[in-house]
Amino acid sequence: MAQQFFHSKIMDGINLYVFPTKKFKTILIQAFLYQQLQRDLATPTALLPMILARGTQKHSSILEIAKSLETLFGAGLSTGILKKGERQIVSFALDVVDKQFVPEGQTLLKSGLEILRDIMQNPLLEDNAFKKSYLAQEKEQLLKQIKGLINDKAALSVERCLQIMCSNEPYGTYKYGYIEEVEKIDAVSLSAYYRNFIQRSPLDFFIVGDVKIAEMQALIEEVFIFPQVERFTLSTPQVVKEVGEVKIVEEKMAINQGKLSLGYRTNIPYGEDTFPLIYYNGILGGFSHSKLFQNVREKAGLAYYVFSRLEKTKGLMLISCGIEIENYDRTLEIIRKQLESIAVGEISEQEFANTRTAILSQARLQEDSPSQLIGSIMEGIISGKIMDQSEIINKLTRVTKEDVVRVAQQIKLDTIYFLRN
Repeated sequence: MAQQFFHSKIMDGINLYVFPTKKFKTILIQAFLYQQLQRDLATPTALLPMILARGTQKHSSILEIAKSLETLFGAGLSTGILKKGERQIVSFALDVVDKQFVPEGQTLLKSGLEILRDIMQNPLLEDNAFKKSYLAQEKEQLLKQIKGLINDKAALSVERCLQIMCSNEPYGTYKYGYIEEVEKIDAVSLSAYYRNFIQRSPLDFFIVGDVKIAEMQALIEEVFIFPQVERFTLSTPQVVKEVGEVKIVEEKMAINQGKLSLGYRTNIPYGEDTFPLIYYNGILGGFSHSKLFQNVREKAGLAYYVFSRLEKTKGLMLISCGIEIENYDRTLEIIRKQLESIAVGEISEQEFANTRTAILSQARLQEDSPSQLIGSIMEGIISGKIMDQSEIINKLTRVTKEDVVRVAQQIKLDTIYFLRN
């Protein structure tokens, strides 16, 4: 039987996905709390994993948490914020050494899960609210993270393109929130928000390693406390949307190199046509042999970098490049010709073969990465169509050139964003 994730339901709104395998020397546990993307909730949600990682009722500082993890043969624990589909996700990850590599009798997994539980469910509080000094420090860190986007002009260009493209959709929300909202947060308000969030947000646990499914469910239910409350209902992402007049936006900053980003609607929900869409992206701009790289950068010499990428759970495609300001029109024209060429079937055998090799290599490498296996299955969960890695590889193997041309004809330009001096 092909290796796969096995799903079990702990209670309404709380699920467990286990991938039993002897392939890895560690066991990875990831917990994801889901929030519908909303502008007014994005900032406090982004702050939560930062303040929760600062201390628990049992371990009152980062140093004490680190010391406890060190006693578990250097277990690793991290928190973060993700954005998938139209969800903002608070993530927690615990990585512990498999029991076969430690002295007999060591209960690393349970001890590690207890630390993870305390970070998620038993945070350090003072006067029934988050510690003010910790909160002040983490607010400053979040402000730096939000402002830091300004310093990465390529990432800024892509983010602004997405925000403009999805301005009337949840996906237009920045996952780290907004500067003006950070200032409004205090220890009391964030603590109240946390209590509601932790109790009512849907929660998924993912476990990859040499474990037994029933034992893991029993251990999760033993260690964690799950109140009997109704959890939020989350909608599947809006993917299909009619494109009207192309939005053209130009913004100016003190920069030497222009940043051009183009946003496209694929109108392809996550499913069967996702796989030819992956090929389409690969042929267009996903690799060094791709049309954009070869024609915009190598032959025409117009771009310092150029690539395309997919947002599969939202059905979007982005093209981004760094160009000289005066090359704007010529670059747009060459990019347009590359999309048109694929749509009429101008794909060489070499382009298709190179793309197939690169895509299948990437997919097989995912099988060697617990975190990528989890990321792949989570995309399916969010989109309402779960596929294990062997099924994904099988579907990728069967994609034809005709499939790629068919999906190419559905892709529509929505937004042109240019950041210039």
